[in-house]
Amino acid sequence: MKISPPSATGGADRGRALSSVVEFLRRLSHSLIIKLCALVGIFVALPIVLYGQFESADRQTRALVTSALQNRSWLIAQALQPVVGTSDNFSALNDQLAKFAQKGTALQLMFQPKEGSDGKFYFIASAPHASPEEIASRLDSLTRHNILPQLSRTCTWDSPVELRYVAAGSGEQVLTSVIPITTASGCWVLISSHDTAEYLDTAIGRPYWQTREVRMAALIYMGMAALAILLALGVRRSMRHFRETVRQTIDGRIEPDSFSQRNVIPELASVAADFDRLVFALHDSAQTIRESAENNAHSFKGPVATIQAALETLKRNLPDEAAKAHRATDMIGSALDRLRTLISAAQRLDNNAADLLEAPRIPVNLSLQLAELLLEYRATLSERGIVLALHIDEDVIISAAKNIVQVAIENIVENAIGFAPSRSTITVRLLKRQSSAELFVEDEGPGIETAMIERVFDRYVSLRAPQGSGLVPATAEPPHSGLGLWISRRNIEALGGHISASNRVTGGLAVLIILPLAEVAPY
Repeated sequence: MKISPPSATGGADRGRALSSVVEFLRRLSHSLIIKLCALVGIFVALPIVLYGQFESADRQTRALVTSALQNRSWLIAQALQPVVGTSDNFSALNDQLAKFAQKGTALQLMFQPKEGSDGKFYFIASAPHASPEEIASRLDSLTRHNILPQLSRTCTWDSPVELRYVAAGSGEQVLTSVIPITTASGCWVLISSHDTAEYLDTAIGRPYWQTREVRMAALIYMGMAALAILLALGVRRSMRHFRETVRQTIDGRIEPDSFSQRNVIPELASVAADFDRLVFALHDSAQTIRESAENNAHSFKGPVATIQAALETLKRNLPDEAAKAHRATDMIGSALDRLRTLISAAQRLDNNAADLLEAPRIPVNLSLQLAELLLEYRATLSERGIVLALHIDEDVIISAAKNIVQVAIENIVENAIGFAPSRSTITVRLLKRQSSAELFVEDEGPGIETAMIERVFDRYVSLRAPQGSGLVPATAEPPHSGLGLWISRRNIEALGGHISASNRVTGGLAVLIILPLAEVAPY
C-alpha cells in the first residue's frame, strides 16, 4: 500500500523552486549582458556607418554647391558685359553690382585700360559698397591671397581662374572666381568671392565632423548612450537585488513584499510582484504539507489501532489447532506493521518536503556534521564488528539546511550498515574539490544487480528480503519502507547536488554524493 498525498508528491519540485529562481535570475543576467554587448556593438557600429554615408552625401553636396557658385559667377559676368562695354560712368557700376550681390557673396570689379595702364588694374566698383578705407583693406586681402597676380593671366588667356583660401578670423573657406570680361576699352575682371558656409551649410574646406550638424548629432548620441547605460545599470542593479532577495529568502530572512520593495525599475514591477507571490505560495504550501501530514497520519492511525486491537482479540480466541487461521492472523499482523511503517514514513516524507521549502539555507560545515553523525553509529558498528575507515577533508562548507543534509547522509550510511556483512569495512571519504564536495560511502555487501542500479533511488523500492521469508528472520524491528534512498536523492537534488550508485570491482556498493560548495561572496 502506498500513501502519496498530493502535497507530498510535489514536494521535491517545490523544494527546488527557490533555487530555480536563483538560476533563472543568473541566466537572465547573463542573457542581458550578452544582449547588452550586442547592443553596444550596434551602438558603436551604427554611427560609423551613418557617418560614412552622410559624409559621402555632403561631399556630393559640396561638389554641387561649388559648381553652382562657379556657374553663378560666370552668369554675373555675362550679365555685366553689355554694361561695362557701354558705360562711361564708373560710379553707376556699383548699382549694377548691387543687383547681383547677396548674403555670402562679395563682388569686386577691376579694370585694365587697353592703353596707358602699364599692366595695372584699377578698382572700379564693389558690392557691397566699400569706403576708401575698406577698398585698401580689400586690395590688401586680394594681394595676400595671391588673387591680384592672377588678373593679368586671366586677361591674357581670356580664361577664368578658381581660387580658394581660408578667411582670417572665421576659419571658413572662401571660394573665389576670377572671370575676365574683354571689351574694346580694355579688360574688365569680375572677382566673385563666396563664403561657402552660407550655402547649404556644407563643410567645404573643413572635415565633415566639424560641421554643426555632426557635432549636434554627436551630443544627442552621447546623451542617448548615457541614458542607455543608466537604464542598463538600473536593470542590472534590480537583478542583483532580486538575486540577493532570493538568497535571503533561502536563508530564512524573508520580509513581506521583499522583491517589490527592492525593485527600482518600473518595467519590472510585475515581475517583482510575481516573485513575491511565489515566495508566499511556497510558504503556504509548506504549511499545507505539514497540516496534511498530521491529518493523514491521525486519520490512518485510528483505524490501524482498531484493527490491531481486534486482531489481538481474535488471536486469543483461536484454537491452537487452527493452523491456517493463525497463519492468516500473522499475515494480517505483518501487513499492519508494514502499514504503520508506511504511515510514519509518509509523515516524515511530508515534513521533510515542508523543510525543503522553509528550512533556511545556511553555511554548513559538512566535515564536522559528518564526523558527528558517524559517532552515533559507534555502538552499532562495534556490535557487528564493522570497521569504519574515514578520510574527511577539513572545512568543507556547503550552503544547505542542516537537517536536510543530515537526513540524506543518514539514509545512505544506514543503508551501507544494513547490507555490510559482519567484520567487513565501510569506507567514508569526504573530499573538497574546486567547486564541489564529494562524499563517498562504500560497503563490502552484496552490491546491486546491474539492472536495478537505476531503480535503487526510486520510491518504495527496497532490495531487502521481506521478514519471515526465510532469508531474514522475523524480528521486532519494523519493516523497511523503501523510501530512504529516494529521500536522499530528493534532498540532495533539491540542494543542487547529485547522487549516484555503482558496484565496486572488489564487491559491495559505492554511493557518491556531490554537493556545490557555498559561495564565498554574496550575489
